[in-house]
Amino acid sequence: MNQGLPIVFVVDDDAAVRNSLRLLVKSVGLTATALASAQEFLASYDPLQPGCLVLDVRMPGMSGLELQQRLNLRGAVIPVIFITGHGDVPMAVEAMQHGAFDFLQKPFRDQDLMDRIQRALEKDRANRAELGKRSHIREQHETLTPREREVLALVASGKANKVMAADLGVSQRTIEIHRARVMEKMGASSLAHLVRMVLDLEESDGQGTTKPDSAS
Repeated sequence: MNQGLPIVFVVDDDAAVRNSLRLLVKSVGLTATALASAQEFLASYDPLQPGCLVLDVRMPGMSGLELQQRLNLRGAVIPVIFITGHGDVPMAVEAMQHGAFDFLQKPFRDQDLMDRIQRALEKDRANRAELGKRSHIREQHETLTPREREVLALVASGKANKVMAADLGVSQRTIEIHRARVMEKMGASSLAHLVRMVLDLEESDGQGTTKPDSAS
């Protein structure tokens, strides 16, 4: 993949929808890649590749939401625009809670999708520019308390709030407060953004930066 130019990835199991969206994106001069399944995308995607992801929620095999969660754990900051023909409100809420960039219900106007794609590409550029400032990220990490560093390490490993609370012997509400403070101190816009920060620090510091300290 050319890691200089952004790619708009379209993942939808409906071939007609997939191909029409790919042609729409290419018609405005953007590079587009269409894939038939979440598994196919996950197998080939490089987290360093700039772009955005237009993703169908309901697909056979791995769903769009499951793919989003896998990407979060990889620290892939690619903005995700979910599309669905069902208008499932609880599903939309869950997607946004996990850091989806936007949610669009079929049928939609071509211009509405293109507006969202352009905003998503701008968001991706901003995220990647921020992640390039490793020294700044390191300074933010150093402002965390020992307990917040523990929570950060657990969040980055993909553990749910309930599991983290049990591991650390505190209430789930306490975990939620620590997690919010970690997001704020690190300047993370989403869970995937936070995980990407952790991975960047580990790469630059030889795995030593994000190991949990003893709780205070």
